[in-house]
Amino acid sequence: MFKKILIANRGEIACRVIKTARKMGIATVAVYSEADARALHVEMADEKVAIGPPAAAQSYLMIEKIVAACKQTGAEAVHPGYGFLSERSAFPKALSEAGITFIGPNAAAIDAMGDKIESKKAAAAAGVSTVPGHMGIIDTEDEAVRIAEGIGFPVMIKASAGGGGKGMRIAHSAVDVRDGYARAKSEAKSSFGDDRVFIEKFIVNPRHVEIQVLGDKHGNVIHLGERECSIQRRNQKVVEEAPSPLLDSKTRKLMGEQAVALAKAVKYDNAGTVEFVAGQDRSFFFLEMNTRLQVEHPVTELVTGVDLVEQMIRVAAGEKLILRQADVKLNGWAIESRIYAEDPYRNFLPSTGRLVKYRPPKEQMKDGVTLRNDTGVFEGGEISIWYDPMIAKLCTHAPTRAEAIAAMAQGLDSFYIDGIQHNVPLVSAIMGNPRWREGALSTGFIAEEFPDGFKGNPVTPELADRLTTIACVIDHVENRRKRKISGQMSGRPVNFSKKRRVRLGKHWYDVEVVHETERLIQILHPGERGERAIVSQWTPGTPVWHGFIDGEEISVQVRRIPNGYCLSHRGVTVNAHVYTLREAELVKLMPEKVAPDTSKKLLCPMPGLVVAIHVDEGTEVEAGDALAIVEAMKMENILRAEHDGVVKKINAKPGDSLSVDAVIMEFV
Repeated sequence: MFKKILIANRGEIACRVIKTARKMGIATVAVYSEADARALHVEMADEKVAIGPPAAAQSYLMIEKIVAACKQTGAEAVHPGYGFLSERSAFPKALSEAGITFIGPNAAAIDAMGDKIESKKAAAAAGVSTVPGHMGIIDTEDEAVRIAEGIGFPVMIKASAGGGGKGMRIAHSAVDVRDGYARAKSEAKSSFGDDRVFIEKFIVNPRHVEIQVLGDKHGNVIHLGERECSIQRRNQKVVEEAPSPLLDSKTRKLMGEQAVALAKAVKYDNAGTVEFVAGQDRSFFFLEMNTRLQVEHPVTELVTGVDLVEQMIRVAAGEKLILRQADVKLNGWAIESRIYAEDPYRNFLPSTGRLVKYRPPKEQMKDGVTLRNDTGVFEGGEISIWYDPMIAKLCTHAPTRAEAIAAMAQGLDSFYIDGIQHNVPLVSAIMGNPRWREGALSTGFIAEEFPDGFKGNPVTPELADRLTTIACVIDHVENRRKRKISGQMSGRPVNFSKKRRVRLGKHWYDVEVVHETERLIQILHPGERGERAIVSQWTPGTPVWHGFIDGEEISVQVRRIPNGYCLSHRGVTVNAHVYTLREAELVKLMPEKVAPDTSKKLLCPMPGLVVAIHVDEGTEVEAGDALAIVEAMKMENILRAEHDGVVKKINAKPGDSLSVDAVIMEFV
């Protein structure tokens, strides 16, 4: 077994590999760019080596720097994680020449499967069902349009060396093909150093189901069941689960056998994933094979009890698989929610900056339910523009799917992040969505359920009751503490009014504290709602209010605002202002603030790098015209004109790094 390994990656996957290596008694080496000098994986590793500037092309993608770091530290093997160099056959070849072991499949298997074009040819040859498409390299926009029209719209334009949704576009017309072809090639070049793309038929209303395979260097290959990854946004997975609510035992067996047959055909010898696009009728077609560990591997680990990272290390060291196919049992249900640094209320634009507060729920196993959080960040750390927006992966495991969903909903309510925008409200809303709960999924789920963009869940009367109750309790506890701290009452009994008027959004509610002890507070809601008994040990300053309302457990994220609190719970984020009766009378007399008019300005929607400016000063534009391209977190975003107009002034140029709401250009 290895004594020391190097992790050629960053973020949560680097931390994940370090945890298993530590459990196995293996020392670890972290590599880091200048942007990651204070990163969590650097702190966790036994040794660390700096490898260059923030740009991945000058650091994490530099094979010679990784090899040099191995020689410098004496690392015997390298785990590539996912992304970066994990699917480049040149990497294991270079390591082998240097006498270093690659903790992943052999280079020939990567060549056969890592290239999306060649993998489809190999799959077809192995008898695996494949999607209709053009597997050759496409050199021009005109050729791309001609091929797409021949296949029939809609089509998918995909990076040959891609993954993680990068370099991928859906086209419903020739215009979409021309626009998507250029963007897919550009993103592919930026993310993978390879701008080749191919086109295949896009299956309408599809589901994304994948099979985890595991092979060794002695010809043994097994599968560990499936994961469903249909909850996606822009081809980027958001929620995954194992097993799939779509599959029955017959389909699972057939899909697993095809995945194993394909792996054996290319002599696959480590962890990998065979991805399928599935129809609602359980038909399925080969999509691609990822010759690496997947982001969503924890759900497979939770339902099988198999540590995939440990198996990868053991296989790379030459050990035989101890597991046989008959040994693999799927126990219970697991769900993973990806927590991203992006703003779901602003079309999921990336969000960067300081993690002022980062308080994930406590990892634990309790009453048959497991809560796990894989992360690579820490409170006070920085979310930069240089890498993907992953903050954490929150996972739950329970005996049933319903119980796993309930545990996830509670965990998300307890997940507090401040300083940047994040997608916790979106994932929380998904957990309560009836269609999700029924398992009636497709890869278009998010677009279909939130057709006008994510606005947050509506505040139902029941939820309004809960949130106004909690806002009143928080205000009461804070005031009680303030009176004790001030020391100005000299012990004299003073009667304070316990009646409050709470404005939740635009609606007003009357609430009153009618009884209290150290832990129990009783709240009276006038009208039909009556009294509520609240039990909580919440103290001022704690970012998550946790307690019980009439015996029902509830957690709510709390952020202080003037005269109240911003409360987040189950996909709802709402301001709750708490006033005395006299304050409420005066507030109603205050004029409403009017937002400034920005209709004649193009604002940068997120921190990012200007890739291109498509217009000049004096250019007449129509609504929908492309004005500029801004790149953030490896994704290119086309900014378009919202109205017809004339460009008056351009304030940015390609190469500029802009902050959110920076004025890119102005219009007449």
